[in-house]
Amino acid sequence: MHNTGVGMTPLSNEGIEPLPMDRLQDIAGQVAMGGMRRPSNAVSAFLAADVGGTHARIGFVVPDAVTGAPDIVFYKVYRCADYVSLADILACFCRDHRVHPQTLVLASAGFVDQGVIVNENLAWPVVLDELRSEGGFTAVDVLNDFEAFAHAVGHFGEESCVSVVDGVANPHGAVAVVGPGTGLGAALWLPGQPARVLHTEAGQMELAARPGIEQAIRTALGPTDAYVSYDHVLSGPGLLRLYRAIAAVRGVPATYTDPSDITAMALAGMDTLATQTVDQFCRWLGAFCGDVAVAFNASGGVCLAGGFLARITTVLRSGPFTERFLDKGVMRSFLNRTPVYVVEHGRLGVLGAANWRLGR
Repeated sequence: MHNTGVGMTPLSNEGIEPLPMDRLQDIAGQVAMGGMRRPSNAVSAFLAADVGGTHARIGFVVPDAVTGAPDIVFYKVYRCADYVSLADILACFCRDHRVHPQTLVLASAGFVDQGVIVNENLAWPVVLDELRSEGGFTAVDVLNDFEAFAHAVGHFGEESCVSVVDGVANPHGAVAVVGPGTGLGAALWLPGQPARVLHTEAGQMELAARPGIEQAIRTALGPTDAYVSYDHVLSGPGLLRLYRAIAAVRGVPATYTDPSDITAMALAGMDTLATQTVDQFCRWLGAFCGDVAVAFNASGGVCLAGGFLARITTVLRSGPFTERFLDKGVMRSFLNRTPVYVVEHGRLGVLGAANWRLGR
């Protein structure tokens, strides 16, 4: 992956990133209820939020006075289901850290329609005017969550990555960013000064099932003549749909109702149906990533957002993913040179949203 020298320690879905005491003492005199006191010609401190169907990651960001790079001073992860609204989460964060910046940058899956974020996977409606007034913000900016994640590319190095498919990244090439979470996100990072990001809805492309067992699974996923997207399968809820479809094809009971249980049983080698499900998931994910890499000439590599994928890297490396990633006919030689990495999602969505606001 590209690295601009900015240190990066990916975080899990647990709590707050600890700060050294000297950092806390250095900023203690600067943080006030109205935000960070900075010269009038500098960008003020702001909140950056990465909100999905399961978790909301919130960061208090201070632009570096010299470089302009974002410094995530405070960071915390919240379970969306534990709160009545996004405004409630933001209020809790601001109260706990005794800050209240005037600007919020919000990264979320879906799109904005007439001031409302349209995303059926969110735990509650997000109406921007209400969020602005309830949170006391003067400005709320919104961008797609994977657009935000892509803006973090170039700000972490190979030490933060786990290789899935070996290759040699073109330092001047585009990087495809793909991640199955509550939905399937995809974006393209284009190098330059500044780098650019192209948000895509590639996850809505139609699922390509090959003849044989895949066609049978595809039929079990929906009517033969109906549209089924990659997003329908390559996501957390999609893994459960895939599990039930394979059970129907095999004529066996679908025992598990939670995607994490399916993954755990597959990794433990304790359930044949779970193993077949995760293998097929990886096979279709490899096919999708290969298509995206070819379509966008992503010679800089494919970056897979972690979370769920970070737990199955051994399965991704073992065969089904690579087999389908490379199996693209005359484009195989191109894909043989294209590396694929898994990066733990952590705070990268927050960092990317902050980069976007600061034009980095």
